Amino acid sequence: MNDANRTPWVVGVSGASGTPYAAAVVRGLLDAGESVDLVVSRASRLTLLDETGIAFRDAHWQDDLRTWLERGADGKPGTFRVDVSAVRHWAAGDLAAGPSSGSYPVKGMLIVPASTACVAGVALGLSKDLLQRAASVTLKERRKLVVAVRETPLNGQTLRHLVALDEAGAVVLPASPAFYAGATHIQDLVDFVAGRALDAAGVAHGLYRRWEGELGGSRAD
Repeated sequence: MNDANRTPWVVGVSGASGTPYAAAVVRGLLDAGESVDLVVSRASRLTLLDETGIAFRDAHWQDDLRTWLERGADGKPGTFRVDVSAVRHWAAGDLAAGPSSGSYPVKGMLIVPASTACVAGVALGLSKDLLQRAASVTLKERRKLVVAVRETPLNGQTLRHLVALDEAGAVVLPASPAFYAGATHIQDLVDFVAGRALDAAGVAHGLYRRWEGELGGSRAD
């Protein structure tokens, strides 16, 4: 891909449980022909190791990312085949990275999953690492920001932070899978949440079966 014509989506991965959601979002973006700038927080590397056994290393990020993306939500390796050539990785501590500046062209950002600590940092504008800084830049530039919060229950402080993000223009998207789409495997539930995140970003995908209504009746919410 010609870097001069490259306008990626930034994907930030925080330390909350739910690394399969992040993998599904990145795969969905790549399948849609999008390029990705990836920021994996330090805390999320510990979560990734716990949930998948994969150690994400800066010096070997392409191999580690490929291994991660090709693994299914059930932990089975080789479930997917993924080309990571359209992905650029930025270290979470690199505050001079491209996404830290509003002049760096991106389409928007998805934080998947978003921990409550990450939510607080973005809502308060702390910019303590590249993930938070990139999110703050996304908001100030009036670009699309999707925050897939993954925590339960939520206390009042976090709810106020989420309201602040909503008022700032972000899309707050709880990682809440639905069951009407005919899920039969854990991957189906993961793909539903990832698909809804891509919906919020305006990216076309085929990750889940959409509700089309019922003839002669209606579905109560």
